[in-house]
Amino acid sequence: MTNLQERTAELAANLVTVEERISAACAAAGRKRDDVTLIVVTKTYPASDVRILSGLGVRHVAENRDQDAAPKAAECSDLPLTWHFVGQLQTNKVRSVASYADLVQSIDRGKLVTALSKEAVRAERELGCLIQVALDADSREGDGRGERGGIGPGGVQELAARVAEAPGLRLDGLMTVAPLTGGYAGRQQAAFERLMDLSTALRAAHPAANMVSAGMSSDLEQAVAAGATHVRVGTAVLGVRPRLG
Repeated sequence: MTNLQERTAELAANLVTVEERISAACAAAGRKRDDVTLIVVTKTYPASDVRILSGLGVRHVAENRDQDAAPKAAECSDLPLTWHFVGQLQTNKVRSVASYADLVQSIDRGKLVTALSKEAVRAERELGCLIQVALDADSREGDGRGERGGIGPGGVQELAARVAEAPGLRLDGLMTVAPLTGGYAGRQQAAFERLMDLSTALRAAHPAANMVSAGMSSDLEQAVAAGATHVRVGTAVLGVRPRLG
């Protein structure tokens, strides 16, 4: 068996296991399996893995560093994939990200909205945008920031309005990462339920912004139970890869 065949078999088996987890979580929550979309986070993994995943039926992939994502997206441009950018995004990377990402899940400040809008218009593309909510930020501070990026709950509505009004951008919903500190640390399902409450409030003003991205390899069940529409899974599909250098 070649290395390619071995890797394909490994990824296929991992996908089956993750699929079973999502299906079981949906059943437990009384939700249809089609209600939840799997996004495979391919950071640090090569384009060859992305190509295998596409062949196995994966349609959504995510990256968190532009220097990894840009060449990978270019190499896989012939594949029927939706590319999500999920990392903290510096404005000097916006032009590059706007050239390949279909959705940016880490919108957390007005300056980023302005820069993305400019580059989306320049590239003649429409970018889907999710507001990243920092549940470890002090919610009394509207523009409080979390340690893993994101804006505090009090700043969501104002920032969402900016996205909705920005040319070239489409407000799709909310994203969060389960916080490591603060009142929600170790309480993933409570954190995700708080995100769903914020989503309900957002949809009152922006009915089409119904995407809720939450949950990763370790806590996708809690995210599905809370109502997430998208889960972001890396390690459980791709395995643990030693860091370079």
